[in-house]
Amino acid sequence: MADSSISARGGVKTDTALTKITKPTAEICTLFPLSPEGRAQFDPDPALPPAAFLDRLCNEGLAIDAIRFMAHGLPSREAVSWACLAARAVVDTASAEETHAVEAAEAWVYRPDEDHRRTAMIAAEAVGNNESPARWAATAAAWSGGSLAPPEAPVVPPGGTLTAQAVVGAVLLAAVRREPERAAERHRRAIAQAVDIARGGTGRQAGE
Repeated sequence: MADSSISARGGVKTDTALTKITKPTAEICTLFPLSPEGRAQFDPDPALPPAAFLDRLCNEGLAIDAIRFMAHGLPSREAVSWACLAARAVVDTASAEETHAVEAAEAWVYRPDEDHRRTAMIAAEAVGNNESPARWAATAAAWSGGSLAPPEAPVVPPGGTLTAQAVVGAVLLAAVRREPERAAERHRRAIAQAVDIARGGTGRQAGE
C-alpha cells in the first residue's frame, strides 16, 4: 500500500529506504531548480540521504519540490510508471487518443525497448491537449532514450532530464484535472506512490 511510507504528519518516515534512488541528494538537486524554500532545506545539510531530504520537504509543505525531487531521483522506468499511475487515475475514457497514450506508456514500462518507445512517442503526439496527463506520461516514455527525430533522420538524443520533466508534468497536471481544490491532497498521494515505487513497490493503493 503506497501510504505505508508516509507518517501521520505528512512527511516520509526517515527509516524508509528508497532503494531505487541511487544518486545522492546533492546530485539530484543539481538536475532541477529547487524553490527558495526548498533550497533553504537543502543548503544546511546537502549530504542528507534522499529519504531524509524528502521528509524535510514534505514536512515544510513543499510538495512541488518533493515531486520534482522524486521525478529526477527515480530511474526512468520507475518514474514513467509513476506518471502512468497519475495519468491513468484521471484519463478521459471518452478520448481514444488519451487512453492509447496511457496504454503506450504502460507498455513501455513493462518492456522498455525501442519499439515501445517509438509507439509512445506517436501516441503522445496524437493527443492534441497539451495539458493532458496522458500525453505527458507517454512523452516521458518517448524521451527516455533513443532519438527524438524520425527513424530515418539523424539521431537527436533527448536531454538527460527530459523524462523527469515530463513525469513532473503528468503528476502535476493530474492533480488539478478534476476538483483542483483537492490538489494538495493529490500531491500527498502522488508522493506516497513515488515513495512506494522507490522502495520497489508498484505505487498502487490496496485494492487497485
